[in-house]
Amino acid sequence: MTDVTDTADLRAANMETHSALAPEETERLTTEIVAALKTVFDPEIPADIYELGLIYKVDIKDDRSVDVVMTLTTPNCPAAGELPTMVENAIASVPGVGVVSVNLVWEPMWTPDRMSDEARLVLNMW
Repeated sequence: MTDVTDTADLRAANMETHSALAPEETERLTTEIVAALKTVFDPEIPADIYELGLIYKVDIKDDRSVDVVMTLTTPNCPAAGELPTMVENAIASVPGVGVVSVNLVWEPMWTPDRMSDEARLVLNMW
C-alpha cells in the first residue's frame, strides 16, 4: 500500500485497489465511493469532507471490503464522534461494497493545504 498524503487528487492517488475485480467494477465502486464521501459534511464547515481533504486513503479490497484512513480538521473537533460513522455509513450504502472500516488518524496533521479548489471556493479562501 502507498501512504498518500496529497488528498487534492484522491481519485488518482490514494484510491487503492487490491482486487481481482474487473476494472469496470473497480472504477464504478471508486466513482460511487467518492460520490458517497461528497455527501458527508463537517457540521461546522459548509464543505464536504472529501473536498476538505479529510480523507487520506481509501483501499478497495478483492472481497469488496473498504478500508478508509481519515482525519479531522482538529483533534478537538466536536464532530469527532460522529464523522467516522457518517463516512462508514455513506460508503456502506454504495451497492456492492462489503465491510467498511474507518481509521481516524492525526498524523499527518490536516492543514488547509489539503483542501481542493472547490472547497476553497465554497469557503471563500482564495
